[in-house]
Amino acid sequence: MSDKYELIAAEQASPEPAPSVSAMCAGLKVSRSGFYDWQQAQPSPRQLRRAKVTRYVHAAFDAGRGAYGVRRVHALLTGSTDPEVASASVDLVRAIMREEGLVACQPRAYKVTTRQDPDADPIRDRVNRDFTADRPGVKLVGDITYIKTWEGWLYLATVIDCCTKEVIGWSMADHMRTDLVCDALTMAATRHQLATGAIYHSDRGTQFTSAQLAKHLDDLHMVGSMGRTGVCWDNAMAESFFAALKNELIYRVALPTRDKARRLVAEYIEVFYNRTRIHSGLGYKTPAQVALEYQQDRSQAA
Repeated sequence: MSDKYELIAAEQASPEPAPSVSAMCAGLKVSRSGFYDWQQAQPSPRQLRRAKVTRYVHAAFDAGRGAYGVRRVHALLTGSTDPEVASASVDLVRAIMREEGLVACQPRAYKVTTRQDPDADPIRDRVNRDFTADRPGVKLVGDITYIKTWEGWLYLATVIDCCTKEVIGWSMADHMRTDLVCDALTMAATRHQLATGAIYHSDRGTQFTSAQLAKHLDDLHMVGSMGRTGVCWDNAMAESFFAALKNELIYRVALPTRDKARRLVAEYIEVFYNRTRIHSGLGYKTPAQVALEYQQDRSQAA
């Protein structure tokens, strides 16, 4: 029956002259009152647009693995090729997410875990909470975090570029000796072009104040920098990444083995965080996008 009503509605909407509703209903053997009831029940253009935007909101939220709040979901929608979706307001996105129960996962409270070496030589803070850089490879931050599995602890060391926010080096092991940090730095230096005299900023944990790390930094032509012990804001970029990792992955999955944890963390870093996850501090771009844009600008200027 609805296909006949749709035909009548299409004829009505046509710019060409059309028979009356009564004549079309009689010809198709449907009642005129039935057609008008059907017409009243159809969603309005506004309702149709909201339903479309809702589908895109769900897709954006899923793309962010449940970690995107209103602003980042809205940023993804503005990139749509569909004008009805791209023009959706922040307020509309907020209302839809509230109605649909789409709530971004929230980070847990920060805990101080740094153990300072009392015999370590003092190293000054060369960053002073300025976690920005005008180009990649000149200012890096690093830290270690603990990941709990059913087999025991897995330790992750990371190196993050302050310009692109990309995790350019990482290492995992069942220990947290200085080798863990050195391996992450070696990956960063091998896979990316680091400037001579690049700054490597960390907290004052024993791994970062060791003579072994000092020599490794010297071998890589880098200089060390350290914040104060127990002051998370002095290494906020590294702490922010670990909060995102645990909030968006570790606290949401079972980790029966270290091997599974390694696979999931590696995928999170290389596939999701560096290449998929948009960052408000990067203008809602991914670290990989920012790195690529810098390389393209550099090539054009050459």
